Amino acid sequence: MAEGGINLAVIPARGGSKRIPRKNIKPFAGKAMISYAIDAALQSGTFDRVVVSTDDAEIADVARASGAQVPFMRPAELSDDYTPTVPVIAHAIGDCEAAGLSIKHVCCIYPGVPMLDPADLRTALEVLLAGGTDYVFPVAPFPAAIQRALKRAEDGTTRPFHPEHATTRTQDLEPGYYDAGQFYWGLRDAWMKGLTLHTHGKTIVLPEWRVVDIDTPDDWTRAELMYEAFGGARRA
Repeated sequence: MAEGGINLAVIPARGGSKRIPRKNIKPFAGKAMISYAIDAALQSGTFDRVVVSTDDAEIADVARASGAQVPFMRPAELSDDYTPTVPVIAHAIGDCEAAGLSIKHVCCIYPGVPMLDPADLRTALEVLLAGGTDYVFPVAPFPAAIQRALKRAEDGTTRPFHPEHATTRTQDLEPGYYDAGQFYWGLRDAWMKGLTLHTHGKTIVLPEWRVVDIDTPDDWTRAELMYEAFGGARRA
């Protein structure tokens, strides 16, 4: 147990996925998608408790079978398409504390992360423990210079978003990064105060090939191919 409180993992996994029905428990490369997040959390060795926050009984059953705890069910008002992450994690903290836990650090791990490496959870926690930040999360570099991005009109013509950089050499432009959408380590008080993630955090950088965003059936197929090519050896 961490001094002054435990390290808690919270995996938010609601049942109402629309673009990929039952996404969180749909079989991915041989096992339920949410199992990859649970496995990574357990294998990281950084958590005293791994909890799944869900409104869905079937997801709860799969989560328990995969080694996580489901000590409460998420209320409907925190389970719609528009609920942001921070209130969901704050609710989980509140319920766990009501059950008697003393919590110091909390990591939100999204359920659709088959490429998540347990070592990244450990690295991000080290950054958080070093101080000077409320959250730590992974980012990846954009594959092209964001300053050279183009707008495309209906007739197929284009023009730059940033005309001042239209002829600037790529190597002379500052690199851009995007949220990898895998996890967020944070101080317990930061979650409970509702601090925004991107404006109160530090980051670690992941290689772009280890980051997948799975929102459509095509994304799912591509992610399975990437997993088999790069991450299959981690399969439990």
